[in-house]
Amino acid sequence: MKNAGAPSPQLLRRLNAHAVLSFLRTADVATGSDLMAWTGLTRASVIAVCEDLLHRGWIRELEADRQSGQPKGRPARRFELNPRAGVVLGIDIGAATTTAAVADLRGNIIARASRSFWIPEIPAAERIDVVDQACRAALAEAGAASTDVLAVSAGLAAPVDRAGNVLVTRPFWRLFDVGLRAALKDLHGWTVLLENDANLAALGERWHGTGAGVDDLVVLLASERIGAGLIESGRLLHGLSGAAGEMGYLDLVDGVGSSAGIAVLAREWYQAATGSPLEAPEVFTAAAAGDPAAAAVLDRLAERLARVVASVAVLLNPEQVVIGGAVAGSAGALVPGIEAWLPRFTATVPRVTVSPLGDAIVTIGAVRHALDFVEANALDLTLAARPA
Repeated sequence: MKNAGAPSPQLLRRLNAHAVLSFLRTADVATGSDLMAWTGLTRASVIAVCEDLLHRGWIRELEADRQSGQPKGRPARRFELNPRAGVVLGIDIGAATTTAAVADLRGNIIARASRSFWIPEIPAAERIDVVDQACRAALAEAGAASTDVLAVSAGLAAPVDRAGNVLVTRPFWRLFDVGLRAALKDLHGWTVLLENDANLAALGERWHGTGAGVDDLVVLLASERIGAGLIESGRLLHGLSGAAGEMGYLDLVDGVGSSAGIAVLAREWYQAATGSPLEAPEVFTAAAAGDPAAAAVLDRLAERLARVVASVAVLLNPEQVVIGGAVAGSAGALVPGIEAWLPRFTATVPRVTVSPLGDAIVTIGAVRHALDFVEANALDLTLAARPA
């Protein structure tokens, strides 16, 4: 009797192609032996996969390196990703602005473009148009055509479930339920993946940040409001409705009281203490210059963030918590204070770092998300006709 649990030949082909493309994305050039070592496949299986990917245009074969080959026999075949096979788009959609990044299939970002919404509560059609303008501008800067786009990932400042549906139980979240997937599909034929922005930040940080390779990781987007992307055992957590990592519970945490972020509180607390309006980076600069009021604001922020980090540590016990977003460049000054406070609030103290990715953290994660989709579905995607 046929084994009902055995994978189908079609599934095996997809998995093998995914494994080969994942390796070639990180390696400049790979031989059949390299791919065998990485994938665990036999030589015959590796060559069969490579021949299929060559035929489809995903990879190309380089001229044999005879100098490094065996003294006798045929030199090893060498393969690389086809750099002209296509591009992906990573988009960060906030309430005020949207940024689109174009990346090649190795994940190198080759162009960016940003556009602003004239007010957050603009109609859905206008919001879609602004996002589309950013995408078109980024593609133009990259010298890429709409037909070159293999997948799009868009990060939203709202919960998104596993099926890509936006949770709309709060008025602010409704700003992002605009039918973006269907609209960009109609306009360009693109496959669009929707994801929460903090979740994409976690993917970006684990890929290219201080959390690279960490399997139990929390990334706090902490600028205007605090939201968290959660990775547990190497897996991104969504929850039933996509609301895992939403920080509304901070309203109930003693010494925190809300999910307001660093930029908001630094501005408000400094103005309340001095009457002078300073933005968060200026408050951090003033503290470094010896301003006692600014230093007091930073002390308050460090204690408050330590309570936030502790609440996450008690619930999830992560190895590392990363502070990310637009304020990350300044937030390093808070880390010593956070580390000093943490043992008072939790017995499971995580490592605390600041992301080096700045305000690009969401678009970097979106690129990673789009590449994951492309590599997993390569055999179902049709590449635009173009020379290798």
